Amino acid sequence: MALQKIGVIGAGQMGNGIVQVCAGKGLEVIMMDVAAAALEKGLATIASSCDRLIKKEALTEDQKKQLLGKIRTTTSLADLKDCDLVVEAATENVELKLKIFRELDQIAKPGAILCSNTSSISITRIAGATKRPELVAGMHFMNPVPLMKLVEGIRGLQTSDETFAAVRGLTEKLDKVFVESVKDMPGFIVNRILMPMINEAVYTLHEGIASVDSIDQAMKLGTNQPMGPLTLADFIGLDTCLAIMNVLHEGLGDSKYRPCPLLVKYVEAGWLGRKTGRGFYNYQNK
Repeated sequence: MALQKIGVIGAGQMGNGIVQVCAGKGLEVIMMDVAAAALEKGLATIASSCDRLIKKEALTEDQKKQLLGKIRTTTSLADLKDCDLVVEAATENVELKLKIFRELDQIAKPGAILCSNTSSISITRIAGATKRPELVAGMHFMNPVPLMKLVEGIRGLQTSDETFAAVRGLTEKLDKVFVESVKDMPGFIVNRILMPMINEAVYTLHEGIASVDSIDQAMKLGTNQPMGPLTLADFIGLDTCLAIMNVLHEGLGDSKYRPCPLLVKYVEAGWLGRKTGRGFYNYQNK
């Protein structure tokens, strides 16, 4: 199955990263977002990312120009009608994703593959919202997309072998490593393991066992992680962490996945991490 024209829904940190890696491999890409300002910011982020790669001599100015020339932007979902594959990278909200897939199913051409970059939500459920469930799969990129090699492939109950093979093929074309989550279970592989660790780090803070700096330093030096769990939570976004913990808690029904009350309070306060300037760390003066 030839996949030459890719649509990406969402111009945020995941969406624009997916757009960049697809365009960098010569694919035509349409980046869609409901907000024109988000599209402008997404394009600026891609350009800045390219500039960093140029400084590292991993990209040339000519390659940057070619990459940016492969990208179109739109605020209309209808403009994705001719795409061979569409990746949804919207907010980690079940109802929003189901709404997008219902509408996208009506717009996308027959045979087009519809993927979700969800980090925790059931692909089987998302597929069930469409009339082409065999053409729906999970394609979970890691953040930051241009640098991280992993893509989790998630097969819904209805996903066909042909669809999954095509998604694997695209992943390899993007020079990423495809790891299959054999069962469509909440959190898949990475977040099933990662998010409880982050949640437990928040509990460690909540219970007064150690400070933010001590928790992060202990995990960095004690387990050889490149960044501490609270720094990572701020980078991911505390709202996203909470949304994933809620999916794990509700989907698996085990109290060990209960979100830490402190995490809930931070999200209620609007302290979502780097993107708001305040999370477990204060980024406003940095």
